[in-house]
Amino acid sequence: MSRTKMRESAFKLIYSLEIQQTENLEEQVDLFIEHNEIEKAETIEYIKDVIFGIKDNYAEIKNIIKNCLTEKWTIERISKINISILKLAIYEIKYKDIPYKVEINEAVELAKKYGEDTSSKFINGALATAVKQMKLV
Repeated sequence: MSRTKMRESAFKLIYSLEIQQTENLEEQVDLFIEHNEIEKAETIEYIKDVIFGIKDNYAEIKNIIKNCLTEKWTIERISKINISILKLAIYEIKYKDIPYKVEINEAVELAKKYGEDTSSKFINGALATAVKQMKLV
């Protein structure tokens, strides 16, 4: 499975968890992996790393998202799809060795595929602001 496909699988799980608001994260991750017949160890490791990494760093990731929004927006107003894409992208940019340009491109592609008509522009702008705030440019 390519890194893009692994990222898409992780996004789907993040979105599912965003909707469910479940307490038993480990069980939900295992069910997702089983239900989607993910068998490759590298993919399972990647998905678990992303999900638990976002959980462990949620306060900082949420703060970064809040700080990259314009005055008109609040984090509660962002669609579940867009917030899921932002969580994934910010986690990988901040905590993994993924170049921000690659991550922004991947996030925009997810937004085009799963989001609304304006999602890709929103994601691109929000992540560009987040990258500047993280002083990566």
